[in-house]
Amino acid sequence: MAELVLGPVLRHVDATSATVWVETDAPCEVTVLGARARTFQVGELHFALVTVTGLEPDSSVPYEVALDGARVWPEPDSEFPPSRIRTHQVRSLIFGSCRAAKVTPGALAADKVGVDALDTYALRMKELPEAEWPDALVLLGDQVYADEPTPRIKEWLAQRRNGAEPAGEVVSFREYAELYHESWADPEIRWLMSTVPTSMIFDDHDVRDDWNTSRTWREQMAELPWWPERIRSGLASYWVYQHLGNLAPADLAADELYRTVTAHGGDVGELLEEFGAAADKEADGRKPVRWSYRRDFGRVRLLVIDTRNGRILDGDRLMVGAEEFDWLEENAAGDIDHLLIGSSLPWLMPPALSHFQSLNERAAALPGWRGRLGEKVRQEADLEHWPAFRASFERLAALIRRIGSAPDAPATISVLSGDVHHSYAARADYPEPTKSTVLQLVCSPVHNEPPKIFHAVFAAAWGRRLARALRRLADRRGISPDPVRWEKISGPHFGNSLAALHLDGRRGRFVLETARSDAGLVKVADLELRAPHS
Repeated sequence: MAELVLGPVLRHVDATSATVWVETDAPCEVTVLGARARTFQVGELHFALVTVTGLEPDSSVPYEVALDGARVWPEPDSEFPPSRIRTHQVRSLIFGSCRAAKVTPGALAADKVGVDALDTYALRMKELPEAEWPDALVLLGDQVYADEPTPRIKEWLAQRRNGAEPAGEVVSFREYAELYHESWADPEIRWLMSTVPTSMIFDDHDVRDDWNTSRTWREQMAELPWWPERIRSGLASYWVYQHLGNLAPADLAADELYRTVTAHGGDVGELLEEFGAAADKEADGRKPVRWSYRRDFGRVRLLVIDTRNGRILDGDRLMVGAEEFDWLEENAAGDIDHLLIGSSLPWLMPPALSHFQSLNERAAALPGWRGRLGEKVRQEADLEHWPAFRASFERLAALIRRIGSAPDAPATISVLSGDVHHSYAARADYPEPTKSTVLQLVCSPVHNEPPKIFHAVFAAAWGRRLARALRRLADRRGISPDPVRWEKISGPHFGNSLAALHLDGRRGRFVLETARSDAGLVKVADLELRAPHS
């Protein structure tokens, strides 16, 4: 009899439908609320995404999962409330990034990087009435660390690979899968993800540190004999574990690869790796696969941008190719109260770091030793955020200004980000004031920690004197003036954290909480969000 390996993970939910993702140990039929789906096979692994339709709007329905008719979820004697599908309008949304797997078992056990904020949140949530549960979860990158696995995974890899390179890093689809097994298998995480609809996007560690930093980086990686399998498997596993659930049922029905995979009847591993290899390529200033997606939560719109695989590194450097940015512009406008732009990498960095990244982009493009030095600094210091793709930084600023100045402008436009291993909130102001309040909201990490020296670096990078000095240098180097000014309104905050947006009509609140082993989640920021003149 088939058994449940991972999941259920509740993914796309709207007023009348939902998708539920599972991994099983054998082929079977998966049933959720009368909806059925056959598993598809990738090597020795089996997966299904069940589309449940005909749900009542504004309802809350408990659900079970059955494999070939035998109930496997909820687990016997579970201490958690029943998993539910809730179709009401999203009023609260939690988000964060950078969640390394725990080394020490136990939900509240602190390891060398502290207490896992998502575990801590799940334990608190199970004691709350349903009305206080969050309505959505957005994971903004680094769900797994393919290049920094735990000691247990490293030992498993050593036994499996017999010393093959790269030591201590995953390469194959099966090895990527083991990372997800470790990261998503905690009882509290399984219950949380079975109950709160989850949207996801990758960042570099989901594949490898510094992924697509520059064309030089890609050329260096291409020389490594194990890299082709690594990138194929990384993108194939991302498609299975993360991307599929981001899609609405109508998008799934229109997806040619998904239709092929679910109709295949055999092992689709080779097919998915061919897809992964194609997705990694760029040609004529575009990428063949769009990982970015849109989610509408009533009058709240979430646009999640692929800021890693979508980069154009040949010719003009772009964070997002022109064709994909056209898609972003087309989907940003609408009659909505709040526009959320999910980007694993912050758009508005601490000002000194922002100016330094734009300067470095210019330096790395120089010929000879100066360019080589600029590239070395770029890779060593991870200078590859939006300001390091200056043309894209300015185009995003122009888009936000245009949407925020329109007659039907949303009350707030917030860029939700992670990656930088500290959290903060910043407000942006344009030369001509916008109708929308424009914010950069960063929550990172959920479970990780930068070297302590970074605390001082990040704090100093918000200093006005250093920022002014670097901006003057940028002026002398011919870098265009900043199209927007911004200032920190909370932070920088350090420690494992989870952020929440509480939305009510055209108003809202941003709340940031940090996990502590002796006190659970402690509130460190609470900001009111609303249109400038409301």
